[in-house]
Amino acid sequence: MGDHVYLAYDYPVLGAFWTAMWVFLWVLWIFLLFRVVLDIFRDDSMSGGAKTGWLVFVVLLPFLGVFVYVVARGTGMGRREQRHAESQQKAFDDYIRKTAGASDGGGHADQLARLAQLRADGTLSEEEFQKAKERVLS
Repeated sequence: MGDHVYLAYDYPVLGAFWTAMWVFLWVLWIFLLFRVVLDIFRDDSMSGGAKTGWLVFVVLLPFLGVFVYVVARGTGMGRREQRHAESQQKAFDDYIRKTAGASDGGGHADQLARLAQLRADGTLSEEEFQKAKERVLS
């Protein structure tokens, strides 16, 4: 009955705050480390030896390696990330266009629109247009 446990005194609120902050900073550090490693592999302007050197530096001395990489090559990281995102978006858009064009009628509509444009330009005569239209619709 004489033993009292004061939990609030064992781990004060400021201690909980510092623990939460250190966990947050550690997670942030892990994200930065992976971002740097991905940027090393994504950079086409670096030779294989330079990539190997940076990777070894970042793996063997992670804190120093990442900070030196960010200072030395950090200006281009955003541009490389943006280029990569744009190329992924372009590939996705091309895939969607190809898939939608191969569906039940999207390809036919595009072909008919092109034929109508060729007829309007005078490249195709009316007879050629009708024959081509029949081929597309059959």
